[in-house]
Amino acid sequence: MSCKQKTLLIIGASMEAVAGIQLARDMGHRVVVSDWNRHAPGVKYADGFILASTYDPAGTVEETRKWCAANSPIDGVMCLATDVPHTVAAVAEHFGLPGIPRAVAEMAVDKLAMKLRFDRDGVPIPWFSQVTSEKHLREIVADHGIHLVLKPVDSRGSRGVLRLTAETDLAWAFQESHKNSPSGRVMVEEFLSGPQISTESIVLDGVVYTPGFADRNYEYLERYAPYFIENGGSLPSMLDDATQKQIHLLLQRAIHSLGVTNGIVKGDIVVPPGGPRIIELATRLSGGYFCTHSIPLNVGVNTIEATIRLALGESVQPGQLRPKFNRGVAQRYLFPAPGRIKAIKGVDAARRMPGIEELIISAAVGDCVGPPTDSNASVGMVLATGENRQQALDRVLAAIASIEIETEPL
Repeated sequence: MSCKQKTLLIIGASMEAVAGIQLARDMGHRVVVSDWNRHAPGVKYADGFILASTYDPAGTVEETRKWCAANSPIDGVMCLATDVPHTVAAVAEHFGLPGIPRAVAEMAVDKLAMKLRFDRDGVPIPWFSQVTSEKHLREIVADHGIHLVLKPVDSRGSRGVLRLTAETDLAWAFQESHKNSPSGRVMVEEFLSGPQISTESIVLDGVVYTPGFADRNYEYLERYAPYFIENGGSLPSMLDDATQKQIHLLLQRAIHSLGVTNGIVKGDIVVPPGGPRIIELATRLSGGYFCTHSIPLNVGVNTIEATIRLALGESVQPGQLRPKFNRGVAQRYLFPAPGRIKAIKGVDAARRMPGIEELIISAAVGDCVGPPTDSNASVGMVLATGENRQQALDRVLAAIASIEIETEPL
């Protein structure tokens, strides 16, 4: 518990933010949330609400200023499971609060600027280039081959991210990525085969601690091509100790290159035969229940609490970030056949199965579901624990197999 009640602004009030709202209140603080949706799930758990788009830094600053004038000052600001560190940094800068510098946060939501910085500093990354037009994309493919990933420079949740193949219509691909970029910018990078890793690090005075380290699951890479559809993750990692050490060292280089000396950093890494490469970093807590569930269940470290303390200018001790144990954790998503949902069966029985820690169904009978095109495409999630990775995986797959989501063609 903190000795003095403070007021924390959490930008974004999604269902995943609820864990952070509740934790901050349990720590003795008052919590205000901002969101474009006054009926967002986290609003009812907060002490105050600010109506503002999470993706609008200037608007959020202005509405926060009005709220503070009518109520009381805020003492800290953060986000959870939403990719808006630039909005967080704008509020922190305006009100003189602790946080990652605004220029660093803005670089973290601009994939091209980030890659240019990493390239300048010699951080290992896939080959990349900006793409200015469909014609330019064709020229790049002619020069570098088709094994490329096309993506918006500044999108979120894998929207508009495409793996190019010989069957891909390049004109369509360019337009698909372009329309998902708020700034109208597109880039391409080399597609590297190999394990993909999600990490979550806390940086304290330049020292990087990484309690979150998971293998990402892309078993549906071919089924849903050209879209990248992740189907959960597993912990602890299957990578050997030497490779994991390489990744930890790479993260330190990349985080220092980006300019983060205190704060949270989410990492996406690929491990091709030549050694690990950084795909991108994000200066925020992870989504996908990674920070709220997977990390605490895997190693007993609460990165949300550490982020709250840093946001409020409080100290975090390195010991709080060191693993306390190493349990198996596995997470998988539900992707029904496209159509109108006519029945959902087996959910209660799945919840009662051994090791099931969380089971969320986000759709209902009568809802229409389309083919997956981004990371928000699933209609449910199951997360299980076990004494080891394999037991957790067996449990989550058994639960997934017991759930039936029947659809009918539209």
